[in-house]
Amino acid sequence: MRNRFMSFEDFVDERSLISHDALGTKEIKIKLLEVEDDASDHVWRFGIRVKVKKILITIKHINTQQVEEGEFDLKEIEKEMKEKRHYSSTNRWVQTTDIKNGYILSTRHSSLLSDAVALDYIVI
Repeated sequence: MRNRFMSFEDFVDERSLISHDALGTKEIKIKLLEVEDDASDHVWRFGIRVKVKKILITIKHINTQQVEEGEFDLKEIEKEMKEKRHYSSTNRWVQTTDIKNGYILSTRHSSLLSDAVALDYIVI
């Protein structure tokens, strides 16, 4: 018989992975797909961080239960933002402690998506 119990350290509360839009009509979840190869883990004064390259964002419309998914290359979006606006607000560095079971904690969603929202790739 397979052990059906998991250790407490492996448990991740699903609520910590989901953020909401301002009106509370959408749930957002971000899966980490790829980190920068040329940027190895860095130890900063705030902890060990990785530089996010690609994510999969899932948006669930609460009223209709419709689910949308899209893959985003944050490196390319950041590059486009710098070319078009001569500015980027993106901080693609994420602490490894903010990544749980391959998903990024909801507290990091807005900073990761800021350029994509500014360029209207994502309308929240």
